[in-house]
Amino acid sequence: MPELPEVEAARRAVEEHCLGKKIKKAIIANDTKVIDSVSASDFEAALLGKTLISAHRKGKNLWLRLDSPPFPSFQFGMSGAIYIKGVAVTKYKRSAVNDTDEWPSKYSKFFIELDDGLELSFTDKRRFAKVRLLKDPAAVSPISELGPDALLEPMTVDEFTESLSKKKIAIKALLLDQSYIAGIGNWIADEVLYQARIHPLQSSASMSKENSATLHKCIKEVIQYAVRVDADSSRFPLEWIFHFRWDKKPGKVNGKKIDFINAGGRTTAYVPGLQKLSGNQAAKVAAEPRKKTSKRKSGGNDDTDELSNEEEKIVETDQLKKGPKPRGRGKKPPMKRKSDDSDDDDAGDDNSDDDEVQKKTTKKITTKQAKAEKASKKKVQSSQNRKKPNKAK
Repeated sequence: MPELPEVEAARRAVEEHCLGKKIKKAIIANDTKVIDSVSASDFEAALLGKTLISAHRKGKNLWLRLDSPPFPSFQFGMSGAIYIKGVAVTKYKRSAVNDTDEWPSKYSKFFIELDDGLELSFTDKRRFAKVRLLKDPAAVSPISELGPDALLEPMTVDEFTESLSKKKIAIKALLLDQSYIAGIGNWIADEVLYQARIHPLQSSASMSKENSATLHKCIKEVIQYAVRVDADSSRFPLEWIFHFRWDKKPGKVNGKKIDFINAGGRTTAYVPGLQKLSGNQAAKVAAEPRKKTSKRKSGGNDDTDELSNEEEKIVETDQLKKGPKPRGRGKKPPMKRKSDDSDDDDAGDDNSDDDEVQKKTTKKITTKQAKAEKASKKKVQSSQNRKKPNKAK
């Protein structure tokens, strides 16, 4: 989903091009999944004639202050994006709306035209975003429940180290917790852990002061750099794992193999050769027999080892927190039909990992069942042929 740098780029674009202008036209989508707790007509009426005073952000949330309340706020979800006609606004890497699409896009949920003719639209193809109309966005959920903003309110290194010592969960999961630090999402967490050479499943409380200080430094540098280049990923340093982590494809970064595990409920890219478990977790890994090496077609080396038993146990524990999977052969609930607005043809976001795993598992089961049925039919046919009497000559 869009993270702090992408949302900050949108905020800056609004601040530069839209402030001091009056809203002369508003079109709010009739989509109650995205437009939260207010009718489209009431939302439009609350915007018309108002002047944009300022644009604010905390974590991954953006809100616009008008000359009088209520104010529109945007929780970007998985594919939310701000577009300003004629202005280049950095979009999330997986934003589903292209510059060549019709304007405003059919996926637009919030559209305004300003008194100088400038037009702004908030789009969301996958419909996980939330657009609200609030008297004081910062005073209510979700913004009021956020931790300190990773860019605007960073912890000191001592505060960060002290806070980690009290957290007994995996560091990747902690970084994704918006009530702990606001603004860090999946790609930033992967990036800072890679640069700090810390395993995503390392217990936060077990990290050394040196590792904590290094991670603090990497969080600051990655976020500040991404914001400085307006979240334009083509300008990110070539040695960042960001460029190699998408779509879970086998690959290498700086000559080292990238692997993928589940951490914090999300698909996580890391480099096993550089990001190793330490302390007691490392000792447990060393005490367990290693699995056989699984080599890929491209040729294998020490980096192609599968997860150690200890790592698998940590992953399983993390997955159990989601609750047990249903068992038995009960009927599956009917699949919901997708609406036009929720077309997931381009769904490659990290949040779709569970669906992908389910599809692969179902495919394997179906294949095994088909083979078993085929073998059974052959066996029956063979038995019947043996029982047939020979015809008299």
